[in-house]
Amino acid sequence: MARGRLRIYLGAAPGVGKTYAMLEEGQRLAAAGAEVVVGFVEPHGRRPTTALTEGLEIIPRRTMEYRGATFTEMDLDAVLARRPQVALVDELAHTNVPGSRHTKRWQDVEELLDAGIDVVTTLNVQHLESLGDVVRQITGVPQRETLPDEVARRAEQIELVDLPPELLRRRMLHGEIYPSERIEAALTHYFRVGNLTALRELALLWLADRVEEGLQRYRAEHGITTPWETRERIMVALTGGPEGDTLIRRAARITARVPGSELLALHVVPSDGLTHGGHATLATQRELVESLGGSYHQTTGDDIPEALLQFAEAENVTQIVLGASRRGRLSTFLRGGVGHRTIQRSGPIDVLVVTHEHAAESSPALRLPHPSRATGPRRFWTAIVLAAITLPALTLLLVLLGEHVDLSLALVLYLLAVVVIALVGGLVPALLAALAAGLLANYYFTRPLHSLRVERLDDVLALVVYVVTAVVVGMAAGTAAQRTYQAVRASSEARALSRLATAMMHGQDLPTLLEQVREDFGLDAVSLLERDTGHAAEPRWYVVASTGEAPPERPYDADVESPVGDNVTLAARGRPLSSDDQRVLAACAAQLGMAYSHGRLAAHDAETGVRAEAEHTRASLLLIASRDLRGPLRTADDALSSLGTPADLGDARLLDTARSALRRAGRLVSDLDDLSRLHAGALDLYLRPVDLDELLTAVMDALGPGRTLRCMLPEQLPDVIADAAVLTRVLTTLAAEAQRHSPPDRRARLTAETRPGLVEIHITDGTREGAEGTASGTPPVHTADSLALRMSRDLTETMGGTLEPTTTGPGFALKLTLPAAAPRRDQ
Repeated sequence: MARGRLRIYLGAAPGVGKTYAMLEEGQRLAAAGAEVVVGFVEPHGRRPTTALTEGLEIIPRRTMEYRGATFTEMDLDAVLARRPQVALVDELAHTNVPGSRHTKRWQDVEELLDAGIDVVTTLNVQHLESLGDVVRQITGVPQRETLPDEVARRAEQIELVDLPPELLRRRMLHGEIYPSERIEAALTHYFRVGNLTALRELALLWLADRVEEGLQRYRAEHGITTPWETRERIMVALTGGPEGDTLIRRAARITARVPGSELLALHVVPSDGLTHGGHATLATQRELVESLGGSYHQTTGDDIPEALLQFAEAENVTQIVLGASRRGRLSTFLRGGVGHRTIQRSGPIDVLVVTHEHAAESSPALRLPHPSRATGPRRFWTAIVLAAITLPALTLLLVLLGEHVDLSLALVLYLLAVVVIALVGGLVPALLAALAAGLLANYYFTRPLHSLRVERLDDVLALVVYVVTAVVVGMAAGTAAQRTYQAVRASSEARALSRLATAMMHGQDLPTLLEQVREDFGLDAVSLLERDTGHAAEPRWYVVASTGEAPPERPYDADVESPVGDNVTLAARGRPLSSDDQRVLAACAAQLGMAYSHGRLAAHDAETGVRAEAEHTRASLLLIASRDLRGPLRTADDALSSLGTPADLGDARLLDTARSALRRAGRLVSDLDDLSRLHAGALDLYLRPVDLDELLTAVMDALGPGRTLRCMLPEQLPDVIADAAVLTRVLTTLAAEAQRHSPPDRRARLTAETRPGLVEIHITDGTREGAEGTASGTPPVHTADSLALRMSRDLTETMGGTLEPTTTGPGFALKLTLPAAAPRRDQ
């Protein structure tokens, strides 16, 4: 069964129109003849959104009971039984009610996709797991519901639903997003212009990265090697010489002028090992590149311009920055510099040659020609040695045979030797052998002998035909050897990738997979490293898995490195790898990165499941205990009430004490029940501006007779954003606790003061009444373990405030902070 397709409507914040766009797409698909059902849609009371569900088949929701409350969730079994072509499922990152088949709604969607059902869904950028810390820094609100980025990356289509911050706030003011009582609080907190602008940028950048991934995948699938200048990528070529710092800074300045561009640095290591740059210099230059926001790469190649351009094509580089040649004029004239040859082959890629103070400061000796890339240096030099031995030996043998050998026989034998040499070493050794054999045949077997002159015309033609034939046969043999090498190479690459994929499918652990990679590439040690992003000043790496002797613990310690992502890289020690080996290693590294990511997701899901189960068990036990305790407490209270009023004063006081203790125990049981409901998210809040003066009247009534509270509020005290009933309960609890810790002749005190955008409420016991600093010697009260205060703190945080103890002085002292409402127009 083919897997269904996932389409995500991504938004930067609530209210941009994701659900509306999803329903519009559902209506369009239904009009086109597709079977579309609404699996789950949350219109949030918006009439235009609700109107778009008309005409679509709606699967009834599943009703669930949890901790005494009723919830509705998507009926997954009903959608699977209906088997539509398309299912509309809102809020992909939603956490299901405990007791559902899956913990998260995206897991429900995965099951629908596995069943071959296409899914259209919605997602806010703040719910992406990788952006959780960033969103919390921006908005100050931690995201409890998160979605692994990998789930969103697997979507076939991701469409951004975008609104400018000003237009989104205007929709908020018109009541198109939240009810009127929540508008002011939202505009002054989460929906500030700065917050919305930052979230919008996050959404655009995240989606741009996904588009870039899709583009690179498309170019790879269609064999497109020419760069597409969708984004400027500037690559600087480093030789390990002293001019590297100048080139890096020049390339960084170019990158800084183009928003969204990337800086890459590449060092090519020749396989002959003759021109390695200084390791200390390269390490310094690598640190400079990374400090400027770029990335460092290293590859191996015999032809440096070819290696540069291969890397540039693979990474879609648009500009290459090279240093002016340090060769002398004679060397540059005879062989050409790297810059000149790179420009000749670069095609659409721009090449910038930067002058520097070290240009042409030395004139190194001419080097031997590079071995053929098809056969490798070992076979190249083997063919040269074979020609140096075979041709003289064959010539000596023919000379000893004397008159029994004529020119035609000698040329045929020489041609055979050239073919053998071509098969061993490729084209270049074959050409050299053909020319050398022609000279030997001319010198020893053409009249006049022992001279390079030729008297007879037919001998001239024979030599010319031989040389042409030897060159053609040598080229054909060399090409055949190259094709054979490429075929063997491709087969080896496919076999290595297939073995790794098979091992991953069989569930092999990371060390086993790394050992397979080490054996395939003949390396000494391999490590999978991950960067600790919590240390921004100095990146720290730790080893996820490793194999071999003395595996590298940092990318800087590795001879070969293949980045997997922003924070994961594959590092290895051992022989230098060619550019082809580097390419295959990068593919293996990508597979290892996927295995690591999947392992982390599986471990996270397992850990989340265990925690959820433990939390569910604990909450169930608390709920059962609270229900079981209500009956005995009610029975004991009724029994005490039936005793009447005793005549003895002491007995009356004991009876009042017992009744008070029972009522307190009853309140504790109620607090346990409410605390469980609060943590389950089943406690609905109605946030609006609340007048503290009016609220304190209700607090005094709730305290009951005989309990007094000294209140001192400023005249121009703004309203606070809170739920009136919940805030009354919190203040009543705190006032009762403060009065309980006060001496008999003192009253608890409540004061308030304003801060920018906030209102602070201070509640202290009677030991602080009077002059500040008068201490009765009472030690500080530690109330962190008090259930009533724990309940008050959680309720306050749910309303967007804080409750914390005052650190100065002894006794009971707490500070409650709440957001301040905007001044009313009649003030």
